[in-house]
Amino acid sequence: MIGFILGRLGAMVLSALCMSFVVFMLTNLAPNLEKLAKTQAGARITDAEVARWLEKNGYAEPMLRRYGEWLGVLPAAGATDAAGKLLGGRCLRGRPDPAPAPRFCGVLQGDWGYSTKFRQPVAGVIAERLKRTGVLMGWAFAVMVPLALAIGVLAGMREGSALDRGLSTFSIATTSTPEYVSGVIFVALFASSMVGLKWFTGSAKSAVDGVTFHNFTLPVVTVALYGMGYIARMTRASMAEVMTAQYIRTARLKGLSFRAVVLRHALRNALIAPFTVIMLQFPWLLTGVVIVEALFVYPGFGDALVQGAQNNDIDLLLAVSVVAVIVVLATQLLSDIGYAALNPRIRVA
Repeated sequence: MIGFILGRLGAMVLSALCMSFVVFMLTNLAPNLEKLAKTQAGARITDAEVARWLEKNGYAEPMLRRYGEWLGVLPAAGATDAAGKLLGGRCLRGRPDPAPAPRFCGVLQGDWGYSTKFRQPVAGVIAERLKRTGVLMGWAFAVMVPLALAIGVLAGMREGSALDRGLSTFSIATTSTPEYVSGVIFVALFASSMVGLKWFTGSAKSAVDGVTFHNFTLPVVTVALYGMGYIARMTRASMAEVMTAQYIRTARLKGLSFRAVVLRHALRNALIAPFTVIMLQFPWLLTGVVIVEALFVYPGFGDALVQGAQNNDIDLLLAVSVVAVIVVLATQLLSDIGYAALNPRIRVA
């Protein structure tokens, strides 16, 4: 198992480096850098002034060198005056005093850059936004996974029954309804005065200061419903297949009750396939919350991505994209480990 995990970790690191370089290259294209310079120094500055601004802020170096600086494996180049005094560079972004500027200021040193939108280090912005989105995803998972597994197991136990058809129809309806549709419907029904319910608030902005039943229910339900149907359908298909297996019939012929057969023999094997799907929900939710956070005005990770893209905040946009890649790879690693733990044949192979 240790060799299996180390192999997956090596593949994860290699994949992260490749993906981060692709994202870095796309976000640091010349038109993006020129737009950033004009955003920060003035829309009417000349091409020469654009070039000087890029050189002063460490954007004029070759792409590979800047990627090495961003990683933290190369010392950051800086612009100096005639006396050799350091005037600017990557390590000086957002620092009023150049004296304490370190030579290395990349991801390996914990420096993700400086956000031109929020005027603070990107690491602080990302940490704060990830924490908020983590709260939203945590509550969504707490609602989604138990309900989806229960629906899938109940439908798979009685394949073809009225209960199976009803639960399957519900699952398909939730999965086929996008978050921006279900969210708008929930706001109209439960938060607006259109039908007079007003059970919840249509904005989750106040959840930043404290999560309550009124300000967090609608975004949680909106996120949970979309993923619930897919997990339930996978669980239902896996459960129905397991219930027709030979060892299940043997257990029934030996006189075990239906409940004992399900709990002792069918459930573990039936959960192997849904486990992978559940782990894949993490990256899907991380990108899917962009719509939900925008709809319910919740300043989380998805909102940071939108703010970075709208304001050409290159360091923030790069950091958000790379963190999303890392989350995808990490959840894939956990999925592989969990799958190997549930299915011993994977370890033998």
